[in-house]
Amino acid sequence: MQNFRSFSGASSARPLLRNERGWLTPTDDYWRGLMSRPELAPVPESCPAELALYAALMASPSRPVAPTEMQALQDPDARESYTLFLRFRDGLLAAGTLEAYYQSLFSAQPGGPGIDIPPLLLDLLVQAIVHNVLDDSADAYQVRAGEMLFRSQRISTEGGQVLSGDRETIDMLSETGGLGDFGRFLREAQAPLRSLNLQVLTDDNAADYLRQAGPPSSSSYLLDLTHEVSQDLSHGLVFTMTRARSGLKALASVLQKWVQHFLGVAVTIRPLQKIDDEAWRWHVGLDAEATALLNDLYEDREVEPARLQRLVSLFRLEFTDPQDMRADVAGKPVYLGLMMSAEGVVRVKPQNLLLNLPLALRV
Repeated sequence: MQNFRSFSGASSARPLLRNERGWLTPTDDYWRGLMSRPELAPVPESCPAELALYAALMASPSRPVAPTEMQALQDPDARESYTLFLRFRDGLLAAGTLEAYYQSLFSAQPGGPGIDIPPLLLDLLVQAIVHNVLDDSADAYQVRAGEMLFRSQRISTEGGQVLSGDRETIDMLSETGGLGDFGRFLREAQAPLRSLNLQVLTDDNAADYLRQAGPPSSSSYLLDLTHEVSQDLSHGLVFTMTRARSGLKALASVLQKWVQHFLGVAVTIRPLQKIDDEAWRWHVGLDAEATALLNDLYEDREVEPARLQRLVSLFRLEFTDPQDMRADVAGKPVYLGLMMSAEGVVRVKPQNLLLNLPLALRV
């Protein structure tokens, strides 16, 4: 196996090992990193049983935990946290790799009990996998676009520019000015707070971003999703130019690698302004809002203009080898959609690309 190094700062995603397929297997230090998070780390009020269980798991993270050890925990919140963590740990150990476990969470969805781990653990799982997919990438735009797969984004659309920012960071800065509880106190007292210290990712600061990549230090970088810039040349002429450093182009590249990594098929994905295809056969929403919108458009149902305006982008996905597709749609493009909610939030569901592409059955 090969050692895996994540981007600096992603402590929950290291250390991991790559198997022959390039998928990630957890080590004891991976579990120790997760247990060091505040959700599981002991607090001054922790009972002796909790301290003993924590010490035992830190010494041997894969050890079985007896029901009596769980029942001995006095704090019900601690008991629930350990129950969820152990469910995650045991499921991942049974699957063998992070990727196999991730796929199993969704392949069991239809008619099943649903995802039985907390959203935080799911996001940390995707974070590690994305870092694995992009581990050899020196493209800051792709690395920042990769964050969209595991961190909710707030979208700002002003003056023809579309910017994507980390939702948690923006909400925290908006509420407290980045000063935590003290900042919240100042706001309640109507005292002035420092302005939001956010910067758009550019070629000039790309190297700084890569050095800091991983929350929380990199979360203040905005990704410019503006794909095309139009300029009025007068006399009814409009010049449209595609931006070389489009965040949407970077996101498309990440999604290509995501599909290749999981499904082993080569695809090309490129941003698209509109779907102009009378033979439209297949589409996949990259989030819940986009799925519903594309379904309505495909069925030729009327869509309110305000809802259409929340569409961040469309994409055209094509299989490099049409034989990787179902025979009835082989050679046809797959249209993707990315959309923000009414509150301006985008929550990408990367599992949709693994579950809903028209793949040929493999014998």
